[in-house]
Amino acid sequence: MLYLMILPGLIYYIIFKYIPLLGSVIAFQDYQILNGIMNSPWVGLENFYHLLNYQDFHEVLRNTALIALYQLIFQFPAPIIFALLFNEIRLMIAKKTIQSLFYLPHFLSWVIVGGIVFELLSTEGVINAFREILGYEPILFMQEKEYFRTIVVFSGIWKEVGWGTIIYLAAITAINPSLYEAAVIDGANRWKQTIHITLPLLFPTILILFLLNIGNFLELGFDQIFNLLTPMTYSVGDIIETYVYRAGILQGQYSLTTAIGLFQSVIGFALLWIFNRLARKTGQGLW
Repeated sequence: MLYLMILPGLIYYIIFKYIPLLGSVIAFQDYQILNGIMNSPWVGLENFYHLLNYQDFHEVLRNTALIALYQLIFQFPAPIIFALLFNEIRLMIAKKTIQSLFYLPHFLSWVIVGGIVFELLSTEGVINAFREILGYEPILFMQEKEYFRTIVVFSGIWKEVGWGTIIYLAAITAINPSLYEAAVIDGANRWKQTIHITLPLLFPTILILFLLNIGNFLELGFDQIFNLLTPMTYSVGDIIETYVYRAGILQGQYSLTTAIGLFQSVIGFALLWIFNRLARKTGQGLW
């Protein structure tokens, strides 16, 4: 019965995850849609050569890496911090209400969230209204390059932080209460309990989720960037996914964009392998 229960999931991954891997051969071809994969001419590593010598790709790769790094520094710890804060709320009604408010943005599409961000940061939005009260001139935040990456990171935190706290709260509730009782007897306050009990016991969960994030380091998500990007911010916001959309779907450069996707996957796997080896030194790891 257990094998029957996992069968739908296995079928899904085989059809939508493993069979499409065969299409990676396009990266080594001059793929022509009318000829198909079997009849398109083989070009070897030529697409990768053009890719690594293409100036636009260098800029796209730099943008992707920088935004991914900012998300890892600021967005990844956010659910951990919020889970610790939620855990300290003793009034259950208030706790459930606040959690629900933080979870809600996760269920909104990036089209809606992008519209909200544009409205908030427009010249007549809330942010510029406060600036005018303080005597400052309004700023076109969505048209200024220096603000774009900050907007991407903080809009991502606002949308996903509540959902991300679910895993950490579940891990916190699994901690043996007797450990906290013993700490109270020893005179430990809430801060010391968090430092010496909660965080060390959360570490395996944090490490596993960190490794999963590292594996997707260069995969920022098309929806968010596409809905926040403007022509004035292309130089700092154009990432691999948006470039693949333009070059692959709009311009029909299927071989080049497949090579980009394969390059992206290889880098992600390499980072995952390296950090997993480091994690194994602490006794943890994905394998």
